[in-house]
Amino acid sequence: MAAKTFKMTAVGKAELEKELEALKTAGRIDIAEKLKVARSYGDLSENSEYDEAKSEQAKIEARINELEYQLDHAEIIDVAGNDAVSMGSKVVVKRLSDGFEATYEIVGFAQSDPASGKISDESPVGKALMGSKIGETVVVEAPIGNLEYEILRLE
Repeated sequence: MAAKTFKMTAVGKAELEKELEALKTAGRIDIAEKLKVARSYGDLSENSEYDEAKSEQAKIEARINELEYQLDHAEIIDVAGNDAVSMGSKVVVKRLSDGFEATYEIVGFAQSDPASGKISDESPVGKALMGSKIGETVVVEAPIGNLEYEILRLE
């Protein structure tokens, strides 16, 4: 079975590399210090601080493994000179039902962060926008029903 590739922009890859480096250095140093302090409290069988530190260590190591895998299987997408919505595009849309305007950056799954406007090309909105041009209307099939968006501009 072929390994899954993770589409991302060069900027997105650099962000993941930065996060990985921070976890490998400061993250591991911080957790090692927490473990050292927790061990100093004595009996590990009933030491909640030690249990919490071990749990945090496991989460950090899992995230490190996840980032390493994503970076090893990254496919960098060239975003230059495209007049249609594509990976790496920043697109301003208007929801036709209420006139609400939003700006989305289309990124790969590994980079998505909807709270900051970065949506995956695999998300319902991202899929609907891909390949669209300024002035076009797209329909997004959402759990609350179909939503229509007009592409206002690409940034």
